[in-house]
Amino acid sequence: MKYLIAGLGNIGSEYENTRHNIGFLVLDQILKNFNSAGTAKNVPAVSFHSDRYAAIAETRFRGKTLVLIKPSTFMNLSGKAVNYWLQQEKIPIDRLLVITDDLALPLGKLRMRPKGSDGGHNGLSSIIEIIGRDTFARLRLGIGNNFAQGRQIDYVLGNWTKEEIEVLPTQITTAAEAAVSFCTIGPESTMNKFNSK
Repeated sequence: MKYLIAGLGNIGSEYENTRHNIGFLVLDQILKNFNSAGTAKNVPAVSFHSDRYAAIAETRFRGKTLVLIKPSTFMNLSGKAVNYWLQQEKIPIDRLLVITDDLALPLGKLRMRPKGSDGGHNGLSSIIEIIGRDTFARLRLGIGNNFAQGRQIDYVLGNWTKEEIEVLPTQITTAAEAAVSFCTIGPESTMNKFNSK
């Protein structure tokens, strides 16, 4: 059984440490966790490689195949990559998880939902528009909203502060666990377990 986990962000070194790229960070953590566990069992490490519309990595866990993608289409065209890899890997929409930043949640908080609107997020908007449905799971990671009126774009594309960097590792680790949980015990049980944290 295959699952597609799409971490949203923007490619390029200028975006690497920005708040908008938190989805990429979660995928990196998932792979790091699997590779650390695999080292003890002499399992070859897995890494991302460039492919059509995304950097992609594939790993297995408890009988499930996890296809991880970081879209290379930039945030506003995330749907192009997600739609392509859903079709390429023949993965149904109920086994798709999109990981993204969220201004409405404080830094350190996360929320999983089985469906919903784009909430003003351009990446989610693109996915909903291109696949024609909003009935896919999303894991939203809070980045806070500490910006002046009209400065939202500068904020999400801004670098993490020193204070934020101290909080970030715990949030990223928890999100990586929640993403894998989605693939193993399903969205409802995962929401019950992680949304209260």
